[in-house]
Formats: sequence, structure tokens, C-alpha cells
Amino acid sequence: MKIKAACFATILFAGNLSLSANVLASNTVTVYAAASLTDAINELTQHYQHENKVKIKTSYAGSATLAKQIEAGAPADLFISADVDWMNYLQNKKRVTAHHRINLLSNRLVLISPKDRPIKIKMQNSFDPLSVIRGRVCTGDTKSVPVGRYAKQALTSLGWWGSIEPRLVATEDVRAALNFVARGECHAGIVYATDAAVTKNVQIAAVFPENTHTPIIYPVGLLKNNTESVKFYQFLQSREATSIFKKYGFSVLPQ
Repeated sequence: MKIKAACFATILFAGNLSLSANVLASNTVTVYAAASLTDAINELTQHYQHENKVKIKTSYAGSATLAKQIEAGAPADLFISADVDWMNYLQNKKRVTAHHRINLLSNRLVLISPKDRPIKIKMQNSFDPLSVIRGRVCTGDTKSVPVGRYAKQALTSLGWWGSIEPRLVATEDVRAALNFVARGECHAGIVYATDAAVTKNVQIAAVFPENTHTPIIYPVGLLKNNTESVKFYQFLQSREATSIFKKYGFSVLPQ
């Protein structure tokens, strides 16, 4: 009898552990977000976790990297891309539906330089950027990283692509490009305005005209339609979230 009782207790204990693990898993939301959203999403998750009994896990990288990871089966509940193309990619792969995605934010594209090596540049076709840029130019990979794609569009529109391309340093995401410029390893960089604002070691030399590239739009997609994920998806569209996004320089798109 004692042996049977012990076995029953062990089974009951194991069952409770399994139940606890399932409850814990159901109260965790995993968010994959473009690197440029790091600071804003970190503050949003801290605020949300404080107000709700749920844990938010985050993963930041280039949108291309994250989309490929999600396609391969990474356990993301939500995805926030720095362009619509990578969200479209996942929709085509049946990872997100048109009914579970919205265009949430917008941004501006800027050219930056190290704080101690300022440059003056005119966003005009007649201006020669290499007359002031003496070293390398950093931005995201122009084939896959959204900021790099926007950068190539803008440089092409201004007639600068041919001269700047040989000097380009392609990075895996926008924060890597920002850090290269902040450390002085690149004399110029093309990043988002929100990234330039997070460090005192760079300065904005110029803002690219909006008509030189496609609109910079951040869509958010709900990948798993469970209660906690839906709640956080809705929170990202709330007045509280809007205030925090604006604090970091993002424009919030009307819904």
C-alpha cells in the first residue's frame, strides 16, 4: 500500500508540474521585432508585464533574419517588420493572414556621421556626396535588410548610387550600421531617424526626402491566435503604446 501511495503521489506531482508548465507557457508571449524597435519595445514590454501577469520574450534582428526564422518554425507569437515586404513574405508562406496584420508605424530615413566628424550634405541630384564623405558608408544589406533597401532606393533616386556603392558596408541590421558610425569606423551611415536618436555619438547630416524611397512602414502580424498574444497585439495599438512609440520618434499610423 505504501508503495502504491508513493507512486500515486509521484504521478500527481508530475501532473502538477506538467500543468504548471502549460500555464506558464500560456502566459508567455514571444515577440520578434525589427532591430530599430529595440528601445521602444523594451519599454512597452516592461510596462505591459508590470500591469499584466504575462511574460513577454523578445528577439531583435533584421526583418529578413526574423522572417526566415519564423518560416523555419521559430516560436514567435507576433512579428513586427521594418517593411511590408517581409510581412508579405510570411503571409505568402501562410504564417500570417491578412486579417491578423496591420500597418502600425512609420519612420524617416536619414544620413548620419560621427559626432566628432560632422559633414554637410545637400539632398540634391547636383550634389556630389563624395566631396564630403571621406570614408566608408554603412547601412543594412541592400538586398535583404529593409533600411538597406530604402537606402538603395534613395541613393538611386538622387543619382548617387553609382558613386557610393563601392564604399558601402552592408550590415545585418540597422543597429549594426549605427554602431559602426558611432565608433567612427564608417564616416557616414544611412539609418532611421529613430536609431540616430538613441546615441549621442552620431549626428544627423540630412534627412532623405520621402519621395526618394517607398514609405517606411512597420506592419505587425499576429502569428498565433491565442488569448495572451491577441491581448498584446491589441495593446500595441492602444493609446498607451502610441505614447511610447512617439516618445522614441516613430509616427503611429491611423487604424
